[in-house]
Amino acid sequence: MEILLAKTAGFCPGVKRAVETVYKNIGKMKMYTYGPIIHNRIVTGDLEEKGVFALESLDEAEPGSTIVIRSHGVGPEVYEEIEKRGFVCTDLTCPYVKKIHNIVRDNYAEGRRIIIVGNAAHPEVIGINGYSHNSAVILENKEDLDRIDIDDNEKYSLVVQTTFNAALFEEIISSLPQKADIRIFNTICSATAERQKEAVEIAKKADCMVVLGDKNSSNTQKLYQIGKKFCKNTFLFEKICTKQLKSLNKNVKIGITAGASTPPGIIEEAIKTMSEENKTFEEMLNDTISSLRSGRVAKGKVLSVNEKGEVFVDLQYKYEGIIERNEFSDDPDVNPADVVKPGDEIDVYIKRVNDSDGIVELSKKRCDRDKNFDTIKEAAENGTVLNGKVRSVVKGGLIVSILGERVFVPSSQVSNRFVENLEQFVGQQLDFNIIECTDKPKRRIVAGRRDLVEKQIQEKKQAVFDSLEVGARVEGTVSRIVEFGAFVDLGGVDGLIHISEMSWGRVKKVSDILSKGDKVVVTILDINKEKGKISLSLKDINANPWNTAAEKYAVGNIVKGKVVRMVSFGAFVELEEGIDGLVHISQIAFKHVEKPEDELEIGQEITAKVTELDLENKKISLSIKQAIDRNAKPEETAEVQADEEAPAEEAPAEEATAEEAPAEETPVEE
Repeated sequence: MEILLAKTAGFCPGVKRAVETVYKNIGKMKMYTYGPIIHNRIVTGDLEEKGVFALESLDEAEPGSTIVIRSHGVGPEVYEEIEKRGFVCTDLTCPYVKKIHNIVRDNYAEGRRIIIVGNAAHPEVIGINGYSHNSAVILENKEDLDRIDIDDNEKYSLVVQTTFNAALFEEIISSLPQKADIRIFNTICSATAERQKEAVEIAKKADCMVVLGDKNSSNTQKLYQIGKKFCKNTFLFEKICTKQLKSLNKNVKIGITAGASTPPGIIEEAIKTMSEENKTFEEMLNDTISSLRSGRVAKGKVLSVNEKGEVFVDLQYKYEGIIERNEFSDDPDVNPADVVKPGDEIDVYIKRVNDSDGIVELSKKRCDRDKNFDTIKEAAENGTVLNGKVRSVVKGGLIVSILGERVFVPSSQVSNRFVENLEQFVGQQLDFNIIECTDKPKRRIVAGRRDLVEKQIQEKKQAVFDSLEVGARVEGTVSRIVEFGAFVDLGGVDGLIHISEMSWGRVKKVSDILSKGDKVVVTILDINKEKGKISLSLKDINANPWNTAAEKYAVGNIVKGKVVRMVSFGAFVELEEGIDGLVHISQIAFKHVEKPEDELEIGQEITAKVTELDLENKKISLSIKQAIDRNAKPEETAEVQADEEAPAEEAPAEEATAEEAPAEETPVEE
């Protein structure tokens, strides 16, 4: 066996500087890296064990810590935030990346539009874009040129990610519009360019090409693509201890290269392992090939989840399987990283085994569907409540995702009453009853929540009823105004304030006192659980004017008031808010009075003497003429005297007591 090892394999100068600096300062300070220091899980895992953690956000860092900027670099806003928060900054941005930052900043300041060739999700590209205020056009391949409109009247400046595939970059450059004013800066790192060039030369000579590095590393992926182009048997591994490549045939040429973030120790281990074992390479590649077939379900162990949401799975095969994000779940909002973690064992459906490309395409959602459908069908039979997310509004109802299945909810089943605007439910997580679940081939599922809503309302009402007591003062919100009063929401149950219980004084219209949405404090007068009715009062019991009436309106007291109502037998006078007194027609003047209106007017202020006080029935009798000095009046005629001597005509009982009679109970609306 001949091993062809690339001279440029392993750490590039920028990565080496960053990693060595972090390791040298371990234990000297509280230190975090802004994102993984490099895209290599072995290195980042070792750093975590030593207390150096990668941050996703500066909110995670302890005050006064040192923030290490990795070789990928960051945008200007990150530096500003670090300074603002008082952190110490150690900037280990690769000099080649710094150069790109300066180019973008200067050209953007000139008014030129920036084009970045690279992976839009890569941290290096994200950082570069920050120097154009995140306005750059990003091209990942030449096909992307079809989706942008390069204006001949606009000026552009183009830079490229340091680890980008040099050959692909040339293809993109050659496809640019010839007439466009574009400054082109080839900012691919010289070490990267040399590494890719060397990979091409070795791949052309080798019977088998091994690329060592993390699958999340951009430059490692580029090396794999290059190797695959020139050597069919090209494989990408994090480390050579993978079962299928422990030993190789002595008669084959093995090319080995490694990404810029691959530690030297891994490369050394690979060479040593391949040199010591005797098993042939062909045998190793075929160790497990018979166990994987498209259309089957297999068990695997999660290796990693990358930024794109792709899940890499160890199938004990010659290369790892991959679950694309859209094959992980039927729910597009599910983030695979929130569901699985490295080390988890999962069932996967094998979509395709492509040995020529070194790919095993997997699907998790295909496995989950049958399990989830059985769960939903069981819920329909047992009445189990399941949670789902409302996806959209369709004709006649809603589409809901329950355990990844598409479920229809008719409009009549959305709530316990008609809902005009169904859009309000989109995006909400709600509980549902499964009403119908047909056999798997049709997969028709119908759900509803009308019974659940009704049950929740009744339970809430019962809880409110159980918590209320007659005489208690509670807070509520006016939910509805009606002619005879106002309904108040007490937290799921409505109570009624009758118009007669809104004030100790006279109330002509409910709207004069309350409006919908008002917050009020009320007294509970009565609770009828059987009828579901609660009677309320807005009156302040402590402010009841009758509490002090015995002293203020004692018989013989001279009082003042305002005429508020005329009746055939006299006039009612408001002495204060909540207390009226009656002046009988015979007590209005020293002469015969035909009608109260002949002597008095509504709103007229009068002085009267209290002649009777009935606290139990809340009645006060008044006399105007007894409050007047009789000697100041002219002689009455015999007719008037006769009237005075005659006994006063008693007021009809029903009229005299109408003012004080309790309000007739009004049915409470449900």
